Formats: sequence, C-alpha cells, structure tokens
Amino acid sequence: MQDDPGTIELMEPFARYLAASSRMWKRYLDLQFRDLGLSEARWKVLLELSRKEETTQIELARTLEIEAASLVRLLDGLENAGLIERRPSVEDRRAKTLHLTDAAWPLIDRMKEISAASRMAILEDVPPQDLRIATEVLMRIAARLELLNNGQNG
Repeated sequence: MQDDPGTIELMEPFARYLAASSRMWKRYLDLQFRDLGLSEARWKVLLELSRKEETTQIELARTLEIEAASLVRLLDGLENAGLIERRPSVEDRRAKTLHLTDAAWPLIDRMKEISAASRMAILEDVPPQDLRIATEVLMRIAARLELLNNGQNG
C-alpha cells in the first residue's frame, strides 16, 4: 500500500482532516458542555467514569492520557462539587477507586443527551454505509497505533 503513489498522496490530507475533525468535534462538545458549567477536563473525567466506574486514579489517568498530578486536582474539584467520591479499593489497600455520586447522574444523563444530539447534528448528512466504512477504517488505525505505541514503549 505504501508504494502506491496514489495512496501515498491520499495519506497526508486524510491524516490532516482526521486530526482537524477530532479537534473540531471536541471543541463543539466543549461549547455544548460549557452550558453545564463543565470544562473539557471535567467532562472527560465524568464521561469516562460513567463508562467505567470503580476505576482507580492511576487507571483513569492512563485512559485519559494525562499526568496523575493533573488528575488529582481535577478529582479534588469534582469531589468538592459533590460529583465523585473516592473509596478504598477492596483489591489494593493503597489505592482508591472512583465513584460517581447520586448527584452526578442527572448531569451525566444530560451530558449523554447533549452528546447524542451533537452526534446527530455532526453526522446528519453521512450515509450509514459511509459510517460503517469509516468506523472500520478508524478501528484499524487505532489498532495499528496501539501496536506502534506498544513497540515504542516495550
């Protein structure tokens, strides 16, 4: 594939549009969530916890690809706002697991509504078959990046 000049010519604009689309999508969501009083950093933490509660701070920092110290400050703010709580881990006494509070769930539900409406608005004119193909391509790219990144770290 890399030897085909036509394919090589397509790679640069594809990569540019992929990165730009990701940034613009995130910015669009960020503007939607601002009405809820949430910064991008906070809404990312809350959405991730809604997908996988009872994770540790270390696991969450890894998933969000942020420094543990930055995450601690975010978690302190969310805990002070009554949206999360830290509990001792049953598996590791040194670790704390993170849990959404009852007060967080209405906010999470609203965030999910906003996310769904945003996806509908953004993808409105994209035919389902194109979405299937794009999803397959993005899954392959993600898998390849995972391999390449693991090769760099291992």
